[in-house]
Amino acid sequence: MSTTSPPTAPTPDGYEISSDPARIDAARVHHWLSTDAYWALGRTRRTQDGAISGSLNFGAYDSATGQQAAYARVVTDHATFAWLCDVYVDRPARGRGLGAALVSAAREHLRPLGVRRILLATSDAHGVYAQAGFQPLPVPDQWMVHYYDPAVRS
Repeated sequence: MSTTSPPTAPTPDGYEISSDPARIDAARVHHWLSTDAYWALGRTRRTQDGAISGSLNFGAYDSATGQQAAYARVVTDHATFAWLCDVYVDRPARGRGLGAALVSAAREHLRPLGVRRILLATSDAHGVYAQAGFQPLPVPDQWMVHYYDPAVRS
């Protein structure tokens, strides 16, 4: 496993990234995820609000309007482990590098805390995350999962 990290993705012109929880547009994030993100379709607003309040959140914002254009959250103990999830870029803002910039911002935010690993799960964006330094689990058979509802596998 490499000990070097890829360079931080630049924030696209016209956007800024913030981890200020007060800036998160929770209603907008809920709408995006519950209606357009395969992993969170149908997620309730109550569940999403709980996820936001229990996580480290990142938003990408239009510099001119302040409107949120992308979102990512990290579940972490701020010391050893982090789970990157709910990375979403609004459809009109896609193709500008906002997702890569959010992932890089999260990674760099966690670096000085001493976090040893950041995990994520994706069905369709392996190449995107590989560009940010993520790689398949080296020994996947060491990892396990527990589902309260066997019908739910995400």
